[in-house]
Amino acid sequence: MIDIQGLTQFYRSKRILHDVSLQIGQHEICALVGRNGAGKSTLIHSMLGILPIRTGTIHIAGISSNEEGWKKRVAYLPEKFQLYPHLTGEENLRFFASLEGEAREEKLEECLRMVQLWDARKERIKGYSKGMLQRLGLGVMLYYPADILILDEPTSGLDPMGRTEILNILKSLQDKTILFSSHHMDEIKQICTHVAFLHEQKITKYKMDSFDMQSLVRG
Repeated sequence: MIDIQGLTQFYRSKRILHDVSLQIGQHEICALVGRNGAGKSTLIHSMLGILPIRTGTIHIAGISSNEEGWKKRVAYLPEKFQLYPHLTGEENLRFFASLEGEAREEKLEECLRMVQLWDARKERIKGYSKGMLQRLGLGVMLYYPADILILDEPTSGLDPMGRTEILNILKSLQDKTILFSSHHMDEIKQICTHVAFLHEQKITKYKMDSFDMQSLVRG
């Protein structure tokens, strides 16, 4: 579903990624891990076309990132997703849904129920907790017919209960291919099938049961 080959990226004159290759198969849940500044956001932004590719190729769902078709296959949730605090949860979702055409009522309800916000749908989101806001952002992602989800620190700043709620939702999405960046090894162990470890401008992918971050960093 995601195929990155020989990706090299710079920030100004500093090289961030060097000859990075990564493949993520259909229905995998892969965590992207590494120290702060290792290049996780650079990798994600390269995949999404936010950063132009210096060297290398990226294919998503078999489509080159230079083409347009892949965008309909991907939904992206940034760490800080811009919602509208004066609107209700339902109105926010309806607004984003309308960007691709008339909102479908059954799909709106399905997404709100999936992220456990149906009962709070009529409340203005300025009264939502951070966990509720993050779940609403995830609900917006799930409205679109994308089979690849990319999330940047989806549980950042959440309390343990909020993190558990997000993880349970992600774990239930067995028909999706998911890549998300995270610093929390406990949550990675709960739901991931694979881990992509970004270290010293290189990336190595492991099956979850063979990954040990501490020994890798020491080595």
